[in-house]
Amino acid sequence: MTDSSATLTRTLRLPSLVLFGLAYLAPLIVLGIFGVIAQTTGGATPSAYLVALVAMLFTAHSYGRMSVAHPVAGSAYTYVRKTIDSRVGFLVGWAMLLDYVFLPMVIWLIGASYLGSAFPTVPMPVWIISYIVLTTLLNVLGIKVADKANFLLMAFQLLVILLFVVLSIGSIMGPHGSGSLFSATPFANPGTGFGPITAGAAIAAYSFLGFDAVTTLTEETFEPQKTVPRAIMLVALIGGGIFIVVSYVAQLVHPGGDFANVDSAATELAVQIGGNLFAAVFLAGLVVAQFASGIAAQASASRLMYAMGRDSVLPKRVFGRLSPRFRTPVTNIAITGAVGLIAMFLDVSTSTSFINFGAFTAFTLVNVSVVFHYVRETKRGARLNRVSYLVVPAIGAIICAYLLSQLDSNALTLGLSWLAVGIVVLATITRGFRKAPPEMQTAEAALV
Repeated sequence: MTDSSATLTRTLRLPSLVLFGLAYLAPLIVLGIFGVIAQTTGGATPSAYLVALVAMLFTAHSYGRMSVAHPVAGSAYTYVRKTIDSRVGFLVGWAMLLDYVFLPMVIWLIGASYLGSAFPTVPMPVWIISYIVLTTLLNVLGIKVADKANFLLMAFQLLVILLFVVLSIGSIMGPHGSGSLFSATPFANPGTGFGPITAGAAIAAYSFLGFDAVTTLTEETFEPQKTVPRAIMLVALIGGGIFIVVSYVAQLVHPGGDFANVDSAATELAVQIGGNLFAAVFLAGLVVAQFASGIAAQASASRLMYAMGRDSVLPKRVFGRLSPRFRTPVTNIAITGAVGLIAMFLDVSTSTSFINFGAFTAFTLVNVSVVFHYVRETKRGARLNRVSYLVVPAIGAIICAYLLSQLDSNALTLGLSWLAVGIVVLATITRGFRKAPPEMQTAEAALV
């Protein structure tokens, strides 16, 4: 029995929100995909993260403006639906679903890539299937990762990152290093250019996914109209700072983008700077982090599909059902597990691009929604700052749209095909676009 009058309690302040956002980012991922970005940029990984950070800061500003205009637990879907159009909002929610469905696959692929590098005699599909079977079984049984465990995991990740940076500095200043901690080469060198760096930034944006997650805690935050925008910006800044510093020292240790295996390049660096012992610690940290992330991501994806099924956005008979025995959305969990099998035919670069298609689509339209909000409110006589509500989000939209165009061609093809399917679904549930689509109310709650 539930109490329909129950409301969320405001208990969170700025430090708690920032900590939640950083835990959601999983900072160790900067090393998980370092080799892919280094190869794409020709050895200018910090520049790729810098470009991605700029895009995220503009977008973080727009999320902040929207959280002020709509101080409820929300998402890109909410902001676009309320400011632009309910049908466009539906398509943004549909694009975001692509993120959730493919995110577990990417997590499992990254973890399997590092295990495959450590144990080359074991075929990669074995590791991928092992990840899928274990996480699927746990999610079917209803096992959840507690919030405290997530924070402990983040602390462990930060410890591994700190050790990596310290050992990297020791390697750089050692007899076989360059002897200098200051160099422009990791940012620009003869082997790179604007095109490769922006292509790398399109991949690097994967590391930032989740910086906007603090908007889902708006109704549990003190003074949300001040606190939430600050938290969003701080999470993006702190996360971006970590990514730039770590990729900078890693690029100093190993200039260029040539590795024995780009999908597990950080293991090669870990051996170089700390020997086999640190490499083992690093591998354990990354594998455990990917395993825990995979459980959470698969649970989130299946929960979102279940909520969309309950809202009749997806077929209710398939997606809106729980197992009578386990009380979990077994069908949806199995679907995400089946999607994960695609990892056996992909590399890390292409798979992360799939995720970023939905993210950049959502980010672009959140920026655009601020512009729509500005136009609507000024027509009503409101006086809003033109730079904050017009210039900054317009620049953010242009940057995100450009980075979207720089994604892998396979990702663009899949993403556009997915949107085409979404348009067909939208036409069906709105009877030829003649009525508004159903609101994803429980789907939105599933993300909180």
